[in-house]
Amino acid sequence: MIDYYKLQQLSDKVKANTATQAEKDEYMQMLFQNGSITQNQYDKYNKEKNNSETINAAITIGGIILFGYLLDKLISGDKN
Repeated sequence: MIDYYKLQQLSDKVKANTATQAEKDEYMQMLFQNGSITQNQYDKYNKEKNNSETINAAITIGGIILFGYLLDKLISGDKN
């Protein structure tokens, strides 16, 4: 299961361009392990770590995951 709080923290740092390389790597690994990005996308990131196109796509994907999580919390009425 994905740690949405950690994903949000890392996503915010990546978006603000304040994430360290280790934090970017962790963010991408979380997306990959969750099945949110493909093996090919993950490999491309690892090959071209400073590729802004790959990072921007990951930010979008992470945002969609977080939006879905928040929407689920709203619908289910979970206050945590």
